[in-house]
Amino acid sequence: MKIPLMLKDVVQRVEARLAQLGLSANAASLQAGLSKDAIRNMQRASKDETRQGVSTNTLTALAPVLRTNVSWLLTGEGEDELEAEKGVRRVRVTGFVQAGHWAETWEWPEEDTYTVPVPDDPAFRPYLLHAAEARGPSMNRRYPEGTILVFTDVIETGASLELGRRYIVERERADGLREATVKTLWRDEAGKIWLLPESEDPRFQEPIPIDGNEDDTVRVVGRVRFAVSRE
Repeated sequence: MKIPLMLKDVVQRVEARLAQLGLSANAASLQAGLSKDAIRNMQRASKDETRQGVSTNTLTALAPVLRTNVSWLLTGEGEDELEAEKGVRRVRVTGFVQAGHWAETWEWPEEDTYTVPVPDDPAFRPYLLHAAEARGPSMNRRYPEGTILVFTDVIETGASLELGRRYIVERERADGLREATVKTLWRDEAGKIWLLPESEDPRFQEPIPIDGNEDDTVRVVGRVRFAVSRE
């Protein structure tokens, strides 16, 4: 549904929230589940005086990411920031990690996903936050089963890997099946880098070489930033 109004005013309010949160237009669009150019398209359209409508579906998707409400984006009336969302960022949990579980994908259908709140750390505002549910005992000394692991993409952040930090790791076999897990980056006395489990289970004690084995390849997906326990 499109509502006729001054699109330029709506875009200015969107831009004000982006600036307040330190978000880029692309990042906010993607976090809202839209195309990365959704806000850019609104900005371009606002310069066309014949375009005065805006999709309420787009604003409904953007409002939670911008920590505001649809009515403020539409009219500018009321508070620009939701009281309950101040200092909070919501992250969508889209799959699970489980050592020893091999499948075509570790991501869930969209209808099975859900969101969790994490602190709105300014350091992470420029980046997408991803989340997966920890299953199995391979890291149970650190993360009980059901813990939500919130992580940044190592490619997007461009940060170097750090010893002692925990990372989401994907292993892929020659048959195309994948295993997603969480491991600690560790270096042995010889200087070789490994991905180390932290488990009380005797089945999960062997470290994984970071460069993989003969029958699989290893890819470090993201660095864990928050661990959230579900009530």
